[in-house]
Amino acid sequence: MTWTVRVDPQLCLASGMCAGAAPDVFALDGEHARVLADGIEPDERVLDVADACPAQAITVHHGSAVVGPRRD
Repeated sequence: MTWTVRVDPQLCLASGMCAGAAPDVFALDGEHARVLADGIEPDERVLDVADACPAQAITVHHGSAVVGPRRD
């Protein structure tokens, strides 16, 4: 099982929070963050980052289902 992580460049504020919390998954490139790999192994840190993103620019997908940010 792999997850696909996406950063919406229209929403991203380049706070760097994602790259700081999970530098093996995200990088900050100028005005936007980007995901370093096309697919990742499930990782609770990535869900935490998606939940904490100040712009809610990060989504985590398992197939067609959105698994993050988590909705309570």
